[in-house]
Amino acid sequence: MGSMPEHDVISRVPKGVLVNGRSRPAARGGTLVVEDPATGEPLCEVADGTPEDGMAALEAAVAAQESWAATPPRRRGEVLRRAHDLLVERAEEFALLITLEMGKSLAESRAEVEYGANYLRWFGEEAVRIDGSWKVGEDGTARVLVTRQPVGPCLLITPWNAPLAMPARKIGPAVAAGCTMVVKPAPQTPLTTLALAELLGEAGLPDGVLNVVPTSRAAEVTEPLLRDGRLRKLSFTGSTPVGRLLLAQAAGTVLRTSMELGGNAPFIVCDDADLDAAVDGAMIAKLRNIGEACVAANRFLVHADVAEEFSEKLVARMGELTVGAGTDPACDLGPLIDQRQRRRVADLVDDTVVAGGRLRAGGVLPAGRGYFYPPTVLTDVPEGCRITEEEIFGPVAAIRTFTTEAEALRAANDTEFGLVGYLYTRDLDRALRMSERLETGMVGLNRGYVSDPSAPFGGVKQSGIGREGGDSGIDEYLEQKYVAVNVATGGAR
Repeated sequence: MGSMPEHDVISRVPKGVLVNGRSRPAARGGTLVVEDPATGEPLCEVADGTPEDGMAALEAAVAAQESWAATPPRRRGEVLRRAHDLLVERAEEFALLITLEMGKSLAESRAEVEYGANYLRWFGEEAVRIDGSWKVGEDGTARVLVTRQPVGPCLLITPWNAPLAMPARKIGPAVAAGCTMVVKPAPQTPLTTLALAELLGEAGLPDGVLNVVPTSRAAEVTEPLLRDGRLRKLSFTGSTPVGRLLLAQAAGTVLRTSMELGGNAPFIVCDDADLDAAVDGAMIAKLRNIGEACVAANRFLVHADVAEEFSEKLVARMGELTVGAGTDPACDLGPLIDQRQRRRVADLVDDTVVAGGRLRAGGVLPAGRGYFYPPTVLTDVPEGCRITEEEIFGPVAAIRTFTTEAEALRAANDTEFGLVGYLYTRDLDRALRMSERLETGMVGLNRGYVSDPSAPFGGVKQSGIGREGGDSGIDEYLEQKYVAVNVATGGAR
């Protein structure tokens, strides 16, 4: 990366509030600091948006809604396709930006750029496939015409763990459907979203369609927006407690909502599993994004007959990893996002050991700068530990055993969450039977990775409402309108 100095990448990003196509300081002049998780040192400061900035962004979105909704679908799709192409061209720059503000390795950041770009391409293709229907009414006196129209101005709230892919997964369908939007990125990682918004403008997105308000005071900024009847949709990715609060606020104006909330993914390894393949999948499902992902494997449920062999293989693979700054080409695993998250992960591990869990690898906070935590394996994890009930969001594998299929399913489903589950078995009947009985919105069957722009991403229970991606992803941004067309009765002339 020597040809692209880090300070050059940072300096090129607009650092203001983006309203109606113009980047400007926050209304009260405040700024928030963006840190490098690998050092704990500041990277830069960006505008710290206020409620006034949020309302100005909504005003711009409302003003742009009518003309954007009337823009031909092909033109909307072409904007997204151009944005995809520009993003691919600038993949290295965006990857470095993600690594600097979020911490993951450059290899993972490059993968995120490709993943996010694919959402723009996917929804660019979906824009021209928004359909409707026409049929004869039940009594024959009317024709039933059903069309689909954009919901209207949207509030999109995105997390810090995927600062490009998560905005792309929401912006893509909103643009394709003809919706305008206000985006509130996480305060830890606003730079990538601001850079993406600038790129979309370069791709031809009109002023006011996409507005961005970085802020450290999320509740102050979003609450007035949620009370405003002109806002018609909320899409949020983040924790379940915050999701519950936002749903309660959205009820006041009966907003359309899409919620991608917390996870507590079980990773089940049956006694007939290919253990090498299961360990390969575990490394992906557990350590992708440094474990800071809602789809990360959170609870390893391994059949007692193969648990020790699986654990030994996983410990060996974990021990081969290099922890370091994401910008280091030799790095396999970067730092966690901040000191608070590192402390939380360490406390979960410590509590498990005190409760009787066996530490097989890692578990010791390293000295020095940055928010690093080593890849860690725990076995003999007692039932009821916090680590089996809370989202870890770190590189820690907590392993429990089971002896029967029914026991594994009970343990897997014993949670308020239901985002994704992973299952390893070579028995087809068992694979289908257990996949159907897992109370999750997604299942990785002999696979540690489920995210795909062409698939419906989302969960059940308290892991969310609605789906992102796939054929249904654009539906979240469209309303159906039924027109009853009168047909005169009488014989033919």
